[in-house]
Amino acid sequence: MSGFKDVVGHKNIIQYIGNAVKTDKVSHAYILNGEKGSGKKLLASLFAMSLQCQDREDDGDACGKCQSCKQAMNNNQPDIIKVTHEKPNTISIDDIREQVNNDIVIKPYSSRYKIYIIADADMMTVQAQNAILKTIEEPPEYAVIMLLTENAETLLPTIRSRCVMLKLRNIKDQLVKKYLMEQMEIPDYKADVCVAFAQGNMGKAIMLATSEHFNEIKEEAVHLLRNINEMDLSELIEAVKRCMSYKLEISDYMDVIAIWYRDVLIYKATRNVDRVVFSDQLKYIKDRANKSSYEGIEIILDALEKAKARLKANVNFELTMELLLLTIKEN
Repeated sequence: MSGFKDVVGHKNIIQYIGNAVKTDKVSHAYILNGEKGSGKKLLASLFAMSLQCQDREDDGDACGKCQSCKQAMNNNQPDIIKVTHEKPNTISIDDIREQVNNDIVIKPYSSRYKIYIIADADMMTVQAQNAILKTIEEPPEYAVIMLLTENAETLLPTIRSRCVMLKLRNIKDQLVKKYLMEQMEIPDYKADVCVAFAQGNMGKAIMLATSEHFNEIKEEAVHLLRNINEMDLSELIEAVKRCMSYKLEISDYMDVIAIWYRDVLIYKATRNVDRVVFSDQLKYIKDRANKSSYEGIEIILDALEKAKARLKANVNFELTMELLLLTIKEN
């Protein structure tokens, strides 16, 4: 972590932060809202580092070399406080009182600002939200509070109205792919699959690119799709049993199938191989495109959506997967 210049995407937010720092128009409270893996923690940490930097660059970015920056990069800058919580899915009123309200009255140790970064702020109980609201309404002049949320709508309207909202948008696919290939040296075809799954979420793309478990799920699904027409009923039931071991990641398994059949549909309609995500499976994609009708592919994609909905509604897992695989085999 050296500065905003190394961040992929989020240019509007970075520009806004840079201007706020340069012009000394820093708010007392911000909400950084975006899905998991979108870069909230990174942007909040860089924002905090730039605010505390002792030798800031002209564009508002941190120098990365001063004592404060070095402390921030090592997570021991005394005036950048990252609020923690013991309960996994709840931030309690005690967490807020002890780590924010009781601490914020003490002046900064060595910096101009005292900055509080609250990750998973949408996990705050209503009591915790009311406790922090009082601080946001009457903060000390040196205080900056950053609330990181996946769903800012769960925060009280009175909190939202008193914070500057920074919404993290999806990053363009070509930027995500460029990063995976150039910075992480991920092969072209593998980067394409990760990008297709990540849908503009850099954190998710990086996680998928480095996850052996995801690779297992992908290989299992691809193996099924290549061989399902030759499989008899007992082999299909065996495939469902293997799916059971991926129960927690079954949505990823189904997404592999969905992307595979979208590839089949795109190739069947356009004969354009450049738009195929599973480019390393082109022979099998072409073969399936020649065998399946447009109607059959649509039936499969529709069955996938229905299966996802059934699993969310806790319909029997094995029965749902058996019906899905039979639909795929028949079409």
